[in-house]
Amino acid sequence: MDKLVLFNNITLNKLLNKRTGESKFGEHVKMLTDISNIYEQLKSLDVTHVIIGLPEDVGVFANYGKTGASLAWEATIKVLLNIQSNTFTKSNSVLILGHLDFSDELLEVSKLNQSKKRDIQKARKIVERIDNYVAHIMQLIISSGKKAIAIGGGHNNAYGNIKGASLALNKPINVVNFDAHSDFRSEEGRHSGNGFSYAYAEGFLERYFIFGLHENYTSDTIFKTLDKTKTIKYNTFEALEVRNELKFNKELEQVSEFISENKFGIEIDCDAIENIPSSAMTPSGFSTKKTRQFVSFFAKHKNATYLHICEAAPKKKTANQVGKLITYLITDYIKA
Repeated sequence: MDKLVLFNNITLNKLLNKRTGESKFGEHVKMLTDISNIYEQLKSLDVTHVIIGLPEDVGVFANYGKTGASLAWEATIKVLLNIQSNTFTKSNSVLILGHLDFSDELLEVSKLNQSKKRDIQKARKIVERIDNYVAHIMQLIISSGKKAIAIGGGHNNAYGNIKGASLALNKPINVVNFDAHSDFRSEEGRHSGNGFSYAYAEGFLERYFIFGLHENYTSDTIFKTLDKTKTIKYNTFEALEVRNELKFNKELEQVSEFISENKFGIEIDCDAIENIPSSAMTPSGFSTKKTRQFVSFFAKHKNATYLHICEAAPKKKTANQVGKLITYLITDYIKA
């Protein structure tokens, strides 16, 4: 657990803005005080959801993407702590565990050149290290009987989430991925574009549904791979939102039938949400409202095991808005 930095009262008090007559979310969340015996502590605590930050963008760099996703955790925690605590937000059922400290890995990558193949391979080796830490913390959270909420970070962390959940449950897990991309690229070394293909090849991922694939950004090779794999299904953004061939709510029901018989994870890639600063920001994507409805719908199911929100890449001017967006999605998951 050398990477885990526990969330504590010092950080809380630094970020919390108290107001007379109001009760803030951060005033009621649970925290751990001891880094040892994490599993036993989580198991004994009367909480339903555990939040962990994954502030890194090494996998994005290793996939030739725009970095910045390492800043999403900080942007989110500032906003989350300061929303209202009330009968809807259920703050006393939440534990903020902290974040995994990937500052050493980020420093290593900052010295690499994205245009050099050798440096890309080095970055992909670093992603493998990150995978191990993410899988371990997710395994601890889920095996303790709690629902995990992971705030990224790049979508490379889907692999660690899936592996950790699978190991905790002692069987493969299903996943629904709200994403413009399949992240089912070839196993060419770990990066943000192949977390699901690696998890599938290694037997941690069973049924996989990609919701809202962008037709312009999915190669023919990947479409052919997805089409011939019986336990993988998808729909496209264009079929849903442009040509209106599919109905959003009906698709939610059909996806649920496909994945929810067994434990499943909910993956939200902010690349799929219109005009949200991310590693591959889009001017044409799902609205924030539909994204929230998506999370709320799947979170209601008893087999929903984790929520992962990734790829948001806030800058100074957009940090508050990104933090608000992710906070809405976190609370929608908890409320359900």
